[in-house]
Amino acid sequence: MKRLLLLCALAAALPACKREPEPAAPVATPGAPTPATGEPVDAAPADVKLEDVSESTSDYIIGISYQVPAEQYPGLAAELKKYADAARNDLIEAAKARNQPGGATSAPYDLSLSFTELMHTADVVAVAADGSSYTGGAHGAPLIARFVWLPKQGRMLTAQQLIPAAAGWTAISDYVREQLHAALSQRVDADDLPAEERAEVVKNASKMIDDGTQPDPSDFALFEPIAGPDGRLTGLRFVFAPYQVGPYSDGTQTVEVPIDVLAPHLAPEFRPLFAEVLPAPVAGPEAPTR
Repeated sequence: MKRLLLLCALAAALPACKREPEPAAPVATPGAPTPATGEPVDAAPADVKLEDVSESTSDYIIGISYQVPAEQYPGLAAELKKYADAARNDLIEAAKARNQPGGATSAPYDLSLSFTELMHTADVVAVAADGSSYTGGAHGAPLIARFVWLPKQGRMLTAQQLIPAAAGWTAISDYVREQLHAALSQRVDADDLPAEERAEVVKNASKMIDDGTQPDPSDFALFEPIAGPDGRLTGLRFVFAPYQVGPYSDGTQTVEVPIDVLAPHLAPEFRPLFAEVLPAPVAGPEAPTR
């Protein structure tokens, strides 16, 4: 029975993946609000307050938590609040719609969203938004966003700005696909499926991986900087929401891409944020044999 359920889940996830709209950078959640696109936002209001939200009515329950000291960067704080406000408004509108004639009348809708700081240096501040919005169905829709803020420039950093050329996305896509396919193989091996079922599972899941990691920045809009001991970046962790590279049951997946893959393709203006790539050691002459 477990094997049949696994096959069914993958088969169902393939069309579901196609039904999901393309993510808007850097958001990978259908219907979710869109963070900044990298333009300077120095004119953002200085009095933005990131206050936790807790609301409960007969129609909906909302919980929003800001576990970030982002108010010192008004532009970043404004983007976080805009994302949260849009998610809240979407849920409330959905709750209102279901109370109209012909609408659903089941359990209250709910929204859970938290912001956490991933990195904070003089050059880079990174914030993760994770949560879900339930408006009916088998499970809630994931809310996943990543905000990478450049304090000295007063703007958001996007994937397309960071890697401007198509060749860079081809290299990243190839690397990420290799890692995801390897992880898939390990998961399937652990299930100890018969050869025929294993082949079918791998075929379906591999298609989701390839479809969700096209060499295009829109498929890699969610990323987290990885800092070395000196604060300079040693790589990027790309984040893939459920359905993008696997069924919902696989949850959010990530792949770390090291600096040596990224370095040749970084935009020159952002290269100083990253660590230097050490040259490969040169093999010396072999010692004579006796």
